[in-house]
Amino acid sequence: MRSIFGKALLAVAVIACGSSATAQSPPKTPKGWSYDVNQRGQRIDRSNRVTKPDGSWREEIRQGNCVTVKERSAAGEYKETRQCSPAAGATPQ
Repeated sequence: MRSIFGKALLAVAVIACGSSATAQSPPKTPKGWSYDVNQRGQRIDRSNRVTKPDGSWREEIRQGNCVTVKERSAAGEYKETRQCSPAAGATPQ
């Protein structure tokens, strides 16, 4: 009787350990947030950077109504611009 109980207890423990491994997936961040969370719990920016073979890159980061564009040329020149559009339904004064 004890060996059947021991085997059943072992089977329950194995199932519990298997389900806890799948429960440790990284948390999902909402679409409006500017970062993702990796498996270690660290924040990773959700920017879309395009890198060219010559080493230059362009990156756009959206935060609400604003867009920040960061650019770096192959020569090392850095430029950052920020443009905000008025909220929908807002009336200018």
